[in-house]
Amino acid sequence: MENRKFDDLIHLLKKLGSVVVAFSGGVDSSFLLYAAHKALGDRAIAVLGTSPIHPKWEHQQAIDLARQLGVRLIGVETTEMQNEAFTSNPPNRCYICKKAIMGTLRELAEKEGFAHVIEGSNVDDLGDFRPGMDALKELGIHSPLLEVGLTKKEIRTLSKEIGLPTWDRPSMACLASRIPYGREITTQKLARVAVTELTLRDLGFDQLRVRDHGEIARIELKPDDIARAADERTRTAIIKAGESAGYTYVCLDLKGYRTGAMNEVLGSEI
Repeated sequence: MENRKFDDLIHLLKKLGSVVVAFSGGVDSSFLLYAAHKALGDRAIAVLGTSPIHPKWEHQQAIDLARQLGVRLIGVETTEMQNEAFTSNPPNRCYICKKAIMGTLRELAEKEGFAHVIEGSNVDDLGDFRPGMDALKELGIHSPLLEVGLTKKEIRTLSKEIGLPTWDRPSMACLASRIPYGREITTQKLARVAVTELTLRDLGFDQLRVRDHGEIARIELKPDDIARAADERTRTAIIKAGESAGYTYVCLDLKGYRTGAMNEVLGSEI
């Protein structure tokens, strides 16, 4: 595989010497883990956080991929749900969460004798409101994909060439991102979002979000999937899934799936 940016990435990783990879099993962190292992071998390890803000199926996929790549994986229990500053769900929620988690990874890196912590932000992540990026800078966390100028599309293309099963995996974000700013994040809300989204995936929808608005589940699907969701049989299954999870109203957002949908209210009253 010939690609200048990929070569730059390998060179950068080798210069770091040894790394702890913040790993989620998503497209970006999986590609970064592959590259780190290729560049550094056993001097690259993966750390996977366990928390109610991540669905269990996603966690298992990450474990399976680390095993497939032959990378040492360490699991850590994260504690953001015990932090009222996080669960109160302010607009800088991601900063609070990222600061705590990456701080934990830095401590682990020091304990295990690794020089740096790296994570999978890419160029496209610069185009949205992402307060977590400030936490990365403050803690000295490296973002190698961003540093060599890789975009999401390039990462998917390279992942496909490499043979990573994540190359066409839908974009992922923690379940807390489904709850509007200013509304408390609870394990109950996270669980009902997770179970509803899992049912939608079982129905064949891939890129989706279930936004939790109290009694209302606002479902975002790719625009091309909206007509299929309105089919009588599918519509009935979606309604049943939402009501079984605890929602009174199950609604389809006609604007469709888009990243950062909850940021649309920023600057207006929450």
